[in-house]
Amino acid sequence: MKKTIYILFIFSLYFSCEDVIDVNLNEAEPRLVIEASINWLKNTPGNEQSIKLSLSAPFFDESVPPANGATIQITDNNNNTFNFIEEGNTGIYKNTNFIPVIDEDYYLTITYNGEVYTATETLKSVVPIDYVEQINDGGFSGEDIEIKTYFTDPANIDNYYFFEYTSDIPVIPTLDVLDDEFIDGNQIFAYYTEEDLESGDEVIMRHFGISEQYYEFMVILLQQGSDQGGGPFETQPATVRGNCINTTNADNYPFGYFRLSEVEELIYIVE
Repeated sequence: MKKTIYILFIFSLYFSCEDVIDVNLNEAEPRLVIEASINWLKNTPGNEQSIKLSLSAPFFDESVPPANGATIQITDNNNNTFNFIEEGNTGIYKNTNFIPVIDEDYYLTITYNGEVYTATETLKSVVPIDYVEQINDGGFSGEDIEIKTYFTDPANIDNYYFFEYTSDIPVIPTLDVLDDEFIDGNQIFAYYTEEDLESGDEVIMRHFGISEQYYEFMVILLQQGSDQGGGPFETQPATVRGNCINTTNADNYPFGYFRLSEVEELIYIVE
């Protein structure tokens, strides 16, 4: 009887000694975050586009503050100017008369809080998806569903690809990039799998044509965000900067990227 009481006392002490630890993190001044992805979905006019501006926030903040009141425009080599107007106070700026042209150079200008941010990028094409192959005995267990999306890389042209795969499973999208250094002119596939993927699930596959500089940017970003990149409190090897520059105050550089892509989208229902 005494031994039983002693053991219960020890367990009571163990489970009741829980302290709340407050982690003090260094907080920097908010920076402008630019999400300027101009996506031209194949077989659509591509005239409706949007750009999102927000401000960087502390790690534990649950909300991301929008950047309101900015002036945004994109111009091209034909002297066309496309103005992006904010919807309410959302930080989302829209344009309805954009003109997408493959291999055209575009110039982004953002004025926010008295400072001017600029970027230049080229709209890149993407090849169509040839077909989709489903494998039902994939993975280490031999029980996972794998989806392979085949496409043919154009020969004798430097091509760079960005892939985004989303499904009914409540997980973050699967992102990947690829260059054609070793596959030039050949058929290749993009790969997607999730442990809980089941028959009847919907998978949205998006293939983007991208520039070499965006490819290099995403390689670094994906490496730092991978399982091998360390936890949220581990020091990153470098700040990943995009192609947007603060021409008024170089020290107050923004985060984000200005990208223009033709997009091939396919919605696949798992068999």
